[in-house]
Amino acid sequence: MIQRFIELGEGYSDLYELIEIAETNTHRLTKFIALKTKVNEKEVCSLAIVLQAAGESNFQPIYICREGVPEHSKRWNLFQDRASTHNKELTILEVKPSTEFSEKELYYHYLTGILRMQHIIPAWQ
Repeated sequence: MIQRFIELGEGYSDLYELIEIAETNTHRLTKFIALKTKVNEKEVCSLAIVLQAAGESNFQPIYICREGVPEHSKRWNLFQDRASTHNKELTILEVKPSTEFSEKELYYHYLTGILRMQHIIPAWQ
């Protein structure tokens, strides 16, 4: 299984796109995730959804809005409400900020490892 993060933005208006992807793919929706961190002394979250691979594909997309949503904000509440609407638990994890990595790709490898270790996404098969 190949898992890849698809970044939509930082969670401002693009959060609505993330929610729309969840709404139009309810049959593939597996997880709602909030990744808490601190960037420039400000506590923020990355919000993400995990979909099952399409058809017989080996590609599992993880759509993410990176480090732009304050916890317990209107956008946070909207995302949490959507998880409830779809009978999914919102998984909350604390992670390092992307600013600690020299490349965004390294940050996403780090997140993939964390999600696999926590059994949120399957390990390689």
